[in-house]
Amino acid sequence: MPETIISVENLDKTVTDSTGTLHILRGIDFALYAQETVAIVGASGSGKSTLLALIAGLDTPSHGTVRIAGVDLFAMNEDQRAALRARKLGFVFQSFQLLGNLSALENAMLPLELLGRKDARAAATDMLGRVGLSQRLHAYPKVLSGGEQQRVALARAFVVQPAVLLADEPTGSLDFATGEKIMELMFDLNREHGTTLVLVTHDTGIARRCQRRITLEAGQLQVNDPAAPAP
Repeated sequence: MPETIISVENLDKTVTDSTGTLHILRGIDFALYAQETVAIVGASGSGKSTLLALIAGLDTPSHGTVRIAGVDLFAMNEDQRAALRARKLGFVFQSFQLLGNLSALENAMLPLELLGRKDARAAATDMLGRVGLSQRLHAYPKVLSGGEQQRVALARAFVVQPAVLLADEPTGSLDFATGEKIMELMFDLNREHGTTLVLVTHDTGIARRCQRRITLEAGQLQVNDPAAPAP
């Protein structure tokens, strides 16, 4: 039996304002295994991005918990969650989230520097080369194309060789051809590093390429089933 890397346990998320209570997620339960590729799909507003943020410990649930490699995220304080994210998780955002005052190399080095790694420059240089940016190491985000910025974000996420990579609509801001190249890189790096890959996507083609598909509808789990084998 493969190792359980993520366990989502009876997860609820509600928010309350002057108009009442909104149930974003209700009773979500599933487990993900080491080295899997998983697509989280559903209509806009179904709770996909909220679920991903909870898995990352970037948001807190109203009820239930998430365990990463057996560790209860919400039994920890924010500093402890941040330290676990630094060691175990990579996150790729649709909007890239690069620091504009840092070069591509400096952006990719940052998570390693936060871990105190002495080889940060060499490891980041190697990973940027792996995603095809050897000639753009010292370029700043404002002069990089959307595809190049997403490659920097991908290098930054993978440079620590995380156990889990979470990606929220990683091709949503890109044209089709560039998006295809980014997805090829993500699947290649998943295979090379044995990283569990969890994607929020509206793209049915990307979802079909994942080993499993988790479908949300109005904040509830509708389907948790195998899809096509990973490429």
